[in-house]
Amino acid sequence: MIQKIFYILKYYWKAKTKYDVHSPFVFDFIKEVLEDDKFYYHFKDIEQLRTQLLDNQSIIEVEDFGAGSAVIKSNKRKVADIAKTSLTRENFCQLLFKIVHHYKPKEIIELGTSFGVASLYLSKAAPNATLQTIEGSEKIADIAQLNFDLFKASNITIHRGNINTVLPEVLEKTKRLDMIFLDGNHQKMPTIDYFEKSLPFAHAQTIFIFDDIYWSKGMSEAWETVKSHPSTTLSIDLYQFGLVFINPEFKEKQHFTLIDSLWKPFNWGFF
Repeated sequence: MIQKIFYILKYYWKAKTKYDVHSPFVFDFIKEVLEDDKFYYHFKDIEQLRTQLLDNQSIIEVEDFGAGSAVIKSNKRKVADIAKTSLTRENFCQLLFKIVHHYKPKEIIELGTSFGVASLYLSKAAPNATLQTIEGSEKIADIAQLNFDLFKASNITIHRGNINTVLPEVLEKTKRLDMIFLDGNHQKMPTIDYFEKSLPFAHAQTIFIFDDIYWSKGMSEAWETVKSHPSTTLSIDLYQFGLVFINPEFKEKQHFTLIDSLWKPFNWGFF
């Protein structure tokens, strides 16, 4: 808790509003994505699914390949408990939707499917895109696939297994990477490794989104490493998410810590 408070205070100290931003690209991101207050009709249906998962008392046995849950230590867990700790929060799922809706990536990879709630937001934001999502736990992947079938999300393909093994295979098949959402292994070195493995398949408009960049000291260090990577030309810190761009048109490496009245950590349920 003390570490989390430190990260939030540090974030607030650095954070800027749109009135402090002089990058046309970042100003457009704020206006068209962060300040997009439209409620798309898909949101209600997917959030009903979240509610069902949070009420599901079924017990399944899961495998953890990453940092695992910071709360649940047993491999036999209630679906409701997994949903409570692993699903991306509603407002951040909606932000993912708006990012995809605005930038319209065609080839998307997601690391860490969980029960597929964030996957569905990504899918419905770009029904003509292809989403490849990777989940390490067979039982969790089974439930996610049922949810994809329920929503007729035919543009999602779920891959089962350890991200370390599966990601290179998916990248080779995808060839061109327009966006990747990294939410599958909250550890420093794997996070950096996944970023570097993805770079050869990326291009100037590729968007890298890192979840939980202040989840732990290791994740904070991973975020700092990715920001300073030679390939990174622009990065945006939203506290929960970190966005990275490798567009060579950004001549000087730039980093922005952004805040907006709609996106304050104290309103995000961290306490």
